[in-house]
Parts: sequence; C-alpha cells; structure tokens
Amino acid sequence: MNTKRAWLLGPALVAGVAYLDPGNVATNMSAGARFGYLLVWVVVLGNGMAWLIQYLSAKLGVVTGKSLAETLGERITSKTGRRAYWLQAELVAMATDIAEIIGGAVALWLLFDIPLLAGGVITGVISMLLLWIQSHRGAKPFEFVVIALLAIICVGFTVGVFLGPPDGGSVIAGLVPRFDGSDSVLLAASILGATVMPHAIYAHSALARDRFAPATAAPVALSVLPAPTNSSLRDRNSASTRTHTIPRLLRATRWDVTIALAIAGSVNLAILLLGAANLPGMPGTDSLEGAYAALAAVLGGSVATVFAVGLLASGLASTAVGAYAGSEIMHGLLHVRVPLIARRVVTLIPALVVLGVGFDPTQALILSQVALSFGIPFALVPLVWLTAREGVLGSYRNRWWTTLLGAIFAVFLIVLNALLLWLTFAG
Repeated sequence: MNTKRAWLLGPALVAGVAYLDPGNVATNMSAGARFGYLLVWVVVLGNGMAWLIQYLSAKLGVVTGKSLAETLGERITSKTGRRAYWLQAELVAMATDIAEIIGGAVALWLLFDIPLLAGGVITGVISMLLLWIQSHRGAKPFEFVVIALLAIICVGFTVGVFLGPPDGGSVIAGLVPRFDGSDSVLLAASILGATVMPHAIYAHSALARDRFAPATAAPVALSVLPAPTNSSLRDRNSASTRTHTIPRLLRATRWDVTIALAIAGSVNLAILLLGAANLPGMPGTDSLEGAYAALAAVLGGSVATVFAVGLLASGLASTAVGAYAGSEIMHGLLHVRVPLIARRVVTLIPALVVLGVGFDPTQALILSQVALSFGIPFALVPLVWLTAREGVLGSYRNRWWTTLLGAIFAVFLIVLNALLLWLTFAG
C-alpha cells in the first residue's frame, strides 16, 4: 500500500473504536475467565462478520456522499415513519452512550478513586472536547485524536497477555466451534451482540462521507436528490476536485476496514486470552472493577493500572464516536442539525442520573447490550438492502454473493440477538 493510499485511511479506525468499548471488555474478559479458550472461535467469527458490515457502511458513504441515516431519511417519505425510526435509533445510541460514560467513570474511580458521578462528568467534558475538535477542526484531526486513544487502548488491554501468555495449542483448539452448557451459549450470544453495533454502522457511513464526499462529488451531488444512477456516479468521478476516484477510494476503504478490524479483533481476542490464561475460575470477572481486582491479584498492580488506563481511553473514544453517530442519526432522519456540543450536554444527563442514583455499573452495561439487540435489525437490514440496489449505488452495488453473505449475517445476528433478549429476560 503506497503513501498516498495510506493517507486515505482513518474512518474505519474511528468506527472500529465501537468494537473496543467497555461492554466488549467486560464480556470478553468474563468469557475467558469462565470458559477458558472455548469461545475463541466466537470472537473470530464476530470479527469476520463485522468486516463485511463495516465495509458496506463505508461504501455507502463513499459512493453516495450520504450517510445511512441520510439515505433512509430521504426514502422514508412519512414524517411519522421517520420520527419513529429516529426514536428507536436514538434510544439505542443513548443507551450505548450511557455504558461508555460509565466505563470511563469506572476507570477514573479505579485509577484515582474519583467518585463515579464526578468521573462521569469528567468523561463527558473530555468527550465534548473531542467533539469540538471534530466540529471545528474537521474529520482528519478528529481521527488523529481517536486513533491515538485507540493506541492506548491496544496497549492497555494487551500488555497482560505478553506477561501471562496463553497456551498456543489451546488457542488453536478454541477455533473449533463448540459450547459447554447453556451459560456458554449465552456468553457467546453476548460477545456477538456486543460486536456488531448499530451506532457503528450509522457512524461509519457518515465518517466516510465527511472525509471523502468533497473528493468524489460535485456540489450538486451533495444536495437532496433522488438516488444516483450509473451516469450520475460517473459524473461525480469526472467532476472530482481531487485525483481520487471512487474505485480508488473503495480500495483504500477495504484496506482501512481490514486494518481497523484486525486491530479490534486482535485486542478483543487478547482480552479473552488474558482471562483464559491468567484468571480461570476467578470470581467477579464479569464486571470491570472485578476484572481489575483479579488482574491486580494475579499479575500485579502495574498490569491492572495499565488495564484501567486502556479502559479510560476506551470510554473516552467510544463515547465521542457514539455522540457523533447520534448527531448524524438526528440530522439524517429528522433533517435537524443540532451542534454536537449541545447534543453532548443533553445526552450526558441520563448517564449522570444512572451514576447519581447508584445504579450498578455492570447491570447498566448489560442493559446497554439489550438495547443494542433491539436496534440491530433497523440498521443492518436497510444497509444490506440499500447497498444491493442499483438505484442507490449504481455500478458499485453489491455483487450477488456479497448481498447473500450480508443477508445471512443479518439473519444470523438478528436471531442471535433475539435469543440474547429471551435468555436475558427469562433469567
């Protein structure tokens, strides 16, 4: 990959932060501690599905110059329908944001003994700074900051694996799909449910649009028009203000998604292996604070501290991306543009209420995954459908096998999330 193409990377790395949020950390650590290497294959499978889904999201933004929410907003003609669609997407984004604020607050409590409510406020304020960078400095500086946090996340969540390495043979054996009782099925469903997230799908198409639309579209292509045809897409290439054509951007996007998901998948796998190799049978590893205490007891306080720093970076980065996704959802479906900072203040209130009333952080994380399960069909099914249509992407529409694979993944994830909901509410 040459230097010019490398400069096109970034949107997927930002969207990929959603795969390393506090919910993923708690789920993967618990899986490793409780079942050892049994569910390695689940992490690998989830990452493979995530690659295709995130690529389709990015492709929609690159080719059309519009986000998934904008495209749906144009095609849902009923105002009531758009509002209903926005409401479910907004609730999912807010529920996810609550979990991410809580993750940052827990990290500050572990690191500096800051009360959870104050930690939530600090996490929210820092996320506002990150959003200010996005809204005032543009997409690239925002990407640089989030990628820097991503680097901290990688170090924080993987250093323990190098100090307490897993058994290679057991890792390979864990690639064979199997379960060990109903509890392992529930945990596998939780891992996959926390892997593909609705707000990451909405965000990635918008991030790709923000970065690449000026390079691929004449001003008329950014206005509210009917779905593009093959000829209009060719016009966008010829009217390009830069030398990057849509095919070149899509090639760079594939690299971007591959690198981002390789990083996210490796870190998630490292978290599971950290639990499997060092914390087998340790109690309390299903909570963030419990995992921290277990790491401190087994590998020492330094490893636990680095883990908490990674958790803090995870909370800060993921909540900024989540707020960005929520703003895009509102703009695309309601045609209302609320400043990101103002929106951040409003959406911060539910998280602070949860922390202020003393709600259990672990329970809040579980409920956030339940909310994600409700939102998956509304993001995933339209994405596969829209990217398969010639009237939307023209000659860049999915090949038949891509659509078939996307549909299989969508059905699988929807059924799995329904199972997760049933198991959760059925106890």
